[in-house]
Amino acid sequence: MVYQSFLIKYAEIGTKGKNRYLFEDALIKQIKNALRRVEGRFLASKEAGRIYVQAEGDYDYDEVIEALQHVFGIAWICPMLQIEDKDFEHIKQVVIDYIGEAYPDRHFTFKVDSRRADKNYPVHSEEMNRQLGEVILNAYPETSVDVHKPEVLLKVEIRKVVNIYSLMIPGPGGMPVGTNGKSMLLLSGGIDSPVAGYMIAKRGVKIDAVYFHAPPYTSDRAKQKVIDLAKLVARYSGPIPLHIVNFTDIQLYIYEQCPHEELTIIMRRYMMKIAEEIARKNNALALITGESIGQVASQTVQSLAATNEVCTMPVFRPLIGFDKQEIIDISEKIGTFETSIQPYEDCCTIFVAKHPVIKPNLNMIHKSEQNLKEKIDELFEEAVSTVERIVVKP
Repeated sequence: MVYQSFLIKYAEIGTKGKNRYLFEDALIKQIKNALRRVEGRFLASKEAGRIYVQAEGDYDYDEVIEALQHVFGIAWICPMLQIEDKDFEHIKQVVIDYIGEAYPDRHFTFKVDSRRADKNYPVHSEEMNRQLGEVILNAYPETSVDVHKPEVLLKVEIRKVVNIYSLMIPGPGGMPVGTNGKSMLLLSGGIDSPVAGYMIAKRGVKIDAVYFHAPPYTSDRAKQKVIDLAKLVARYSGPIPLHIVNFTDIQLYIYEQCPHEELTIIMRRYMMKIAEEIARKNNALALITGESIGQVASQTVQSLAATNEVCTMPVFRPLIGFDKQEIIDISEKIGTFETSIQPYEDCCTIFVAKHPVIKPNLNMIHKSEQNLKEKIDELFEEAVSTVERIVVKP
């Protein structure tokens, strides 16, 4: 069966009050952006709590479904027939034809669920349910009715037009990107940070990203790996401005001046400081990291407290209570895992102490950072002023 129309159902947006139209408009904008990557012409519109996508001409059905499944805010995608003739006898015939085409194997249970949004329509919902169920049973005697757990739930909506559908394909859920401000993702080449970016984008947050590059210790292939990860996340979040920081001089200076067991924490503190400064310059209101409690030495509660001390912005850590396998499962689902495990070093792994401190004492950290005061401000300003910016598109 060839569908020319899709009903887009949302979930959480429906709980909004007078500002719901803002979320609906944002969702329509994201749907249009996603469908621009699909061959064909499409029209997205809204009407009384419903969002419709109309295909104008030929298109690839699977490509459209895949594109819509990357749009946050969509709960269900419902391919449907949409007819303008509201004559009930005509609707009966269309329903018979629809069942015949959509379900070649007719051995299934079904239920008809009619909704009369047009209150002037002469046939009431319960009467429609009975009569449409009857014509289906007469046309296809192999079927049977089950009003409690039907295998096929046929929806018939009487509005300005008539919507007929039974397939409900799950969308990604969440909120439309752009409805909850902008945040800066600290994106490494690992498994965790792309998943963190995906999860915060799912809540409607627009994503910028910052990557700390340390040439010649990290290669151009490591940099390209991060760009590739940003592209994969951008399939869900939309284009991601990626800010690439040359972190080499700061890392070397910390390595020369500070106790080696504190290297990771002190480097991490300066990463957060730089990320926050770039975020501020780009109107982002929070930072995002892929940290999970206890995963590595820099992610113990004490280490997180030491890292957090230098930040004035909120730091979102959506993976904070996740096991590693749970994070891997999401990375496989969103398609970032295979890229994340490519064996290219990032700047967090090249200067690693044999025995990094796992319960840093803030007073000791402050004392060690005093060794940096001669040059660190100058190096900080240089790192921020020489940022390379790339807009990564899906």
